[in-house]
Amino acid sequence: MREKLRQIPSMSSVLSDTRISELMTGFSTEAVTALIRQQLSQIRSTIDSKSEIPTVLEISNQVSDHIERNWSNWPRNVINATGVVIHTNLGRAPLSTESMEAAIDSSKTYSDLELELDSGKRGSRQARISQLLSSLTGAEAGFVVNNNAAALMLGLSALALGKEVIVSRSEAVEIGGGFRIPDILKQSGVTLAEVGTTNRTYVRDYESELNEETGAILSIHASNFKIIGFTAAPSISDLSNLGARGEIPVLHDVGSGSLLDTTKYGLAPEPRPQESIAAGADLCFFSGDKLLGGPQAGIIIGRKIYIEKLSNHPLARAFRIDKMNLAALTATLIHYLKEEAQNKIPVWQMISAGLDDLRKRAHNVSTKIPKSDLYSLEVIGTKSTIGGGSLPGETMDSFGIQLKVNNPEQFALKIRTGSSPIVPRIEDDTVIFDLRTVLQNDDETLIASIAHSLKN
Repeated sequence: MREKLRQIPSMSSVLSDTRISELMTGFSTEAVTALIRQQLSQIRSTIDSKSEIPTVLEISNQVSDHIERNWSNWPRNVINATGVVIHTNLGRAPLSTESMEAAIDSSKTYSDLELELDSGKRGSRQARISQLLSSLTGAEAGFVVNNNAAALMLGLSALALGKEVIVSRSEAVEIGGGFRIPDILKQSGVTLAEVGTTNRTYVRDYESELNEETGAILSIHASNFKIIGFTAAPSISDLSNLGARGEIPVLHDVGSGSLLDTTKYGLAPEPRPQESIAAGADLCFFSGDKLLGGPQAGIIIGRKIYIEKLSNHPLARAFRIDKMNLAALTATLIHYLKEEAQNKIPVWQMISAGLDDLRKRAHNVSTKIPKSDLYSLEVIGTKSTIGGGSLPGETMDSFGIQLKVNNPEQFALKIRTGSSPIVPRIEDDTVIFDLRTVLQNDDETLIASIAHSLKN
């Protein structure tokens, strides 16, 4: 074994390799050296009497491959051909051009993020966004943090710390990524008081649970599942009336944050923040990067007295939204004020895309991909979904490309790991490229990537 260890190339021999020298012209010498040392250490720790000793060239290639995979800009842009509009694994909502430009502008120089230019005094990064949210939803005030789970945790901690929060058993759910409502309540310092049953809960259930230890009533929209059949649930208006009588704040988590009426697009109704406020909710919580179509954010709207309590809580600082997301969110909200969301925000462009247009695009893609006896390719009607914990079970008719190849999983892997990654879906042992979720200016890239992957 000692002889084997002596045969492992030395640090100096690897450092003298031409490829390593080239890497050191573009990266930190210390970082590359540390990576080589780590690679050699791993070889020494795993070698046995039957192991082949890697050459200097092989070690250099391993180091180079590691750098290429891990020391490049990330995350990478991909084309979403899955048919899932709000795909959590693919970064959820793509931003409008105006939102992207706003984020860039906010970061390339200094800004008036927390400065009042008129007075020269310190200001609040929340002031402008609060006004926009009020104009859009009719709420007295608004507040924004880094995501909706943080928003809910802040609301619970600020208003009900050490007290009970009443939640229907049908809403004490897991919201994705392993995060569960009971766990969020526990971490917020409140006690869960469950009422009703899994399928039916009434206002009287909440009322019977009210006591001097009650800190809030919490209603959570079932955004990623459905309970159907023999069901019952009180309206937000009913809960708000109950809360008002006992001076108990009613908190409503609507999840996806759809400011537009989803029924106009042939979809089931999704609760809208402005409707929650109109129904009397004291605070309404929703995401910025779902149906709102903006950056990751947790948005809180409602009564000013409660928003002020949240803004003064220590967690507000810990959950603070950064300037780039705040700028992008501002631009996104302005699209709604200008009534241009359907034409400007990618999520709504996809949802509102007409079938005739999708069919034409699919045929255009199909005709530009070379034909071969090794595979078959055709335009098909298919189904898209919203995804991202929004409108569960709802689908939209769409058009896409169906590719039949010998090994669909292998082809999907190839096109995902290409220079311009495409993420399709596998269905009935075929590869499907759904055009609804492919941005229109990505059609030519889609064509080139499919053709290249089929050729090679």
